[in-house]
Amino acid sequence: MTRTVYVNGTYLPEDQATVSIFDRGFLMADGVYEVTSVLDGKLIDFEGHIIRLHRSLDELDMAAPCTDDALLEMHRELVRLNGIDQGMIYLQVTRGNPGDRSFVFPDDSVTPTIVAFTQNIPNLADAPAARTGFKVISIPDIRWGRRDIKTVQLLYPSMAKMMAKKAGVDDSWMVQDGVVTEGTSNNAYIVKGNRIITRHLSSDILHGITRAAVLRFAAEAQFEVEERPFTVAEAQAADEAFSTAASIFVMPVVEIDGAAVGSGKPGPVATRLRELYLDEMRKAAI
Repeated sequence: MTRTVYVNGTYLPEDQATVSIFDRGFLMADGVYEVTSVLDGKLIDFEGHIIRLHRSLDELDMAAPCTDDALLEMHRELVRLNGIDQGMIYLQVTRGNPGDRSFVFPDDSVTPTIVAFTQNIPNLADAPAARTGFKVISIPDIRWGRRDIKTVQLLYPSMAKMMAKKAGVDDSWMVQDGVVTEGTSNNAYIVKGNRIITRHLSSDILHGITRAAVLRFAAEAQFEVEERPFTVAEAQAADEAFSTAASIFVMPVVEIDGAAVGSGKPGPVATRLRELYLDEMRKAAI
């Protein structure tokens, strides 16, 4: 079945979707994006993603492409048109097509470009990797200094994913000034006893929507939460480690740079947090 996508107010078959070669998202990576998970045909934490979308747009002095209600309606329509039970919706907003290439931002007469599409992932909630855990390597973090803005500048994370693939593992954790920042497309955590440790929010990491929900559920479940940097060595010596993102929810990390974390298998804290997250998010889905 041909996938139906959304481009600037129109639903159309994916093979008919086009964007101008002068679009600043293509030429300058001048755009932002969000990825919302779908479980049981409903949107997970949609409000959180929209709040972060507005933050990213504001940080780049970019106009919102439409109202929040219109975005919600569009997401739901894409789910319906494509028959998505479990999967994700990718939304991208760019500064649009000014008609030529220039480093200077165009004026407000240029309409933002908005595109969205679905990804059907039938086993998203019951991913086999959650039962075995991720293996990761550490790599230098050489990205730009505003990682808190969810822009489409994803070349280095893509390179980092390929480094992991070449090393025969699942992901990379990036390191700057001796401490872990985050994974290629996820936030990073370690566990010591009843304490969950993860880097504090700043411009060094993405302010994860899944991160916020997981930490809230962790606190409600009486886990201690400590927000601070940690080293690779500290992570290797931890009882557990895990990552969070809309695409993986809570994913245990069982090996870092060849060293087993804890027992080398998914631990009870990460397993419990994944269960809590899925249960609570399914209840709140819209």
